[in-house]
Amino acid sequence: MLYLSTRNNKISKKPSEAVLEGIAKDGGLYMPKSFENASFPMDDLSKMSNKDISAEVISILFAGDEMISDEKGEAAGAYKLVSNAYDGKFENEDYAPLSKVGNAYVMELYHGPTCAFKDVALQLLPQLISAAKKSTGMKDEIVILTATSGDTGSAALSGFSNVDGVKIIVFYPRNGISAVQERQMVSVDGKNTCVCSVGGNFDDAQSGVKNIFANLKLPEGVVLSSANSINIGRLAPQVAYYFKAYRDLMQNGEIKMGDKVNFVVPTGNFGDILAGYFAKKMGLPVGQLVCASNTNNVLTDFFENGVYNKNRSFFITKSPSMDILISSNLERLLYLVCGAEKCSEYMKDLKEKGEYKLSKEELEIIRKEFDAGFCDDKETLETVASVYNKHGYLMDTHTAVAWNVYEKWARKCDNGYKTVVLSTASPYKFSSSVMNALGQKYESEFDAVNKLYEYTGAKIPASLVNIERKPIVHKVTVEKDEMMDFVDKMVNKKVWMD
Repeated sequence: MLYLSTRNNKISKKPSEAVLEGIAKDGGLYMPKSFENASFPMDDLSKMSNKDISAEVISILFAGDEMISDEKGEAAGAYKLVSNAYDGKFENEDYAPLSKVGNAYVMELYHGPTCAFKDVALQLLPQLISAAKKSTGMKDEIVILTATSGDTGSAALSGFSNVDGVKIIVFYPRNGISAVQERQMVSVDGKNTCVCSVGGNFDDAQSGVKNIFANLKLPEGVVLSSANSINIGRLAPQVAYYFKAYRDLMQNGEIKMGDKVNFVVPTGNFGDILAGYFAKKMGLPVGQLVCASNTNNVLTDFFENGVYNKNRSFFITKSPSMDILISSNLERLLYLVCGAEKCSEYMKDLKEKGEYKLSKEELEIIRKEFDAGFCDDKETLETVASVYNKHGYLMDTHTAVAWNVYEKWARKCDNGYKTVVLSTASPYKFSSSVMNALGQKYESEFDAVNKLYEYTGAKIPASLVNIERKPIVHKVTVEKDEMMDFVDKMVNKKVWMD
């Protein structure tokens, strides 16, 4: 398997090289050269364990690379990496259980160490990077540079903390994430970690990181990489849980092999739903992929009219991890639809004009695969309450966005297939918003965690118990135009934060 830049097909890398680089030198994202030989063995799916599925996905997407080599074969090598990543890291072996709620299933992706879906990928990415370094003979120190809208940061810090030969710098929008999310990050005490708040929103932080990748002059012996889903090593592991959900539905007797399944995904950066599209390209019988957005509904507008326009108001919402106006992974979908040359033109238009417009033919191709919808904060909180009161099921605000969009979509165009709604975070990560939705009182966001337990009896994840007592280790803050100088000081002048 070879990986090409979304902006230039002449930039070609082995999987290990793509994982180590994170982002191509021209600013493009790495994509498989082709999915023609990337078929998942669906006939074996019903007999596969969770780790079998993950290993199979990795061995397919990274086929032919020494990163996953093993004397017993690539599948065995991938299985070792998966085992090292997942064993003992999740609440139980079923890292993404399905819960029946009304007429749909909710796939709970928040049972990892930081209570968010990104744990599934960010426990495995360090294993992939370490294996890639070994297989390529790289001796350089890797500095992971990541912007987060709330969940990627804590998951990446959990995965990379104290990993040899790697340092990690995480930027997050000041006042743009929940207090629980912030405390998860700033309390990490790994010697190789740095957490820094940025004056601005997530798009400002993400743009700053991309600018650093493109323009920072690095000293000899240091390379940059990313833990965001712009890194194919972060995106690939997420493909597995779509196959896992399908297997679980078969085992539950809800579907038989070959039946199509819909997936509704709350997303801001478009990575999680793109993983579902990868699964479909690899042979998973997917009916419709429904993109769920909050009030920052740039993706909904794009899927409706083919115009991506970031020149709009930015809203801080009750689902902050989705407060994004520049959805980086959409570039990968554009590449699949229109090729590298046109994709590069669209990205140039987005940077220079703040928008681009697809042709009618390109939009028609995309709309055959995706649908989209959004809901505002009022609807989000109403959904948290209505689902809890009607079904006794407690969900966070991001999952509520997806559930609200699912209900609207199902009324509009029910295709008769079973539907899985992805739940991306524990309700305890956004306890104050959930308590507001349920009409309950609390004194602070941390108090809301305990009051939510008292009211619902839903188990508090172990990593969030008494989280307010965890000492703050990282207190650094910069403005968005200071990010380059900050990283330059860290990597060139070797002034790492104490």
